Amino acid sequence: MWEDEIVALRKDLLDEGLDAGAETIRFHLAERHRQVPSVSTIWRVLKARGFVVPQPHKRPKSSYVRFVADFPNECWQADVTHVELASGEVFEVLNVIDDHSRLCVASRAMVRVKAHDVIRVLHMSAEKWGYPASFLTDNGLIFSAQHRHGLAGAFEQELFALGITAKHSRPYHPQTCGKVERFHQAVKKFLAAQDGVVTKKQLQRELERFVSYYNDVRPHRGIGRRTPASVYAAREKVRPSGAIVKTDGRRLRLDKVDKSGVVTLRYRGRLHHIGIGAAYRGWRIAMLVEGRKIEIVGLDGSPLRRLVLDPSRDYQPQA
Repeated sequence: MWEDEIVALRKDLLDEGLDAGAETIRFHLAERHRQVPSVSTIWRVLKARGFVVPQPHKRPKSSYVRFVADFPNECWQADVTHVELASGEVFEVLNVIDDHSRLCVASRAMVRVKAHDVIRVLHMSAEKWGYPASFLTDNGLIFSAQHRHGLAGAFEQELFALGITAKHSRPYHPQTCGKVERFHQAVKKFLAAQDGVVTKKQLQRELERFVSYYNDVRPHRGIGRRTPASVYAAREKVRPSGAIVKTDGRRLRLDKVDKSGVVTLRYRGRLHHIGIGAAYRGWRIAMLVEGRKIEIVGLDGSPLRRLVLDPSRDYQPQA
């Protein structure tokens, strides 16, 4: 008696571009009936009707080592993906996911995502969900500019000022941001099934429709077949540590003290070496620069040195 309803649900979910696995089908059946068939029974029906093909050679999920944040807002993951509309126009979509609950805190369509757009979306999301303690991204220029002479970009400076820890994946290692990468796939699958999306306004409306379903309706396998919204609400939220030091409009450079106890700074095209002390070798530091005035602090907020740079000297010795 269940076969026709299972098959109909499968087709409806696929037509909408949504997950249509056996567990999702069982979830929707449970909303209609008191007693429903087991997941294994639904899977056998789908197999018998030719909807699924067993894959015995797939790597078992137990073999994967996965990182999951312990609390909501402990870590957010963010990334940008490209979406092509029926009109042929391509837009960029910034997606932000809570690592613990998989909750989508933001999905915004833009012509081109820039650093100030990421900052704006961060603050907009925080109005509803609060600020995260850390923020994980890849090394794209909108997120990180440190490989350009070590100077922090606008987004990194904003995180630093808010007391939010900036984290970045290793180059060419997208698995680090795997949760938001997987969300990209789900979004694109959904959008591919929607007709008549030809403008950015229509795209944003469809993104919001999917996020509502994803957060509040669809049970997520990675979190015990619960909804992201319910998992997010179930535990206490983590907050940022608080601003370590005010940037006050100064340039921010993030660096590491080398084995000689020295950090470097380029001033007017000339590289200068600033002594911190061998006791601090390996420390991650923040350097706040205003002209020749420099303040150096550890990332825990501990003051290390203040100085006025002498442009005539390559090495700036400790006082």
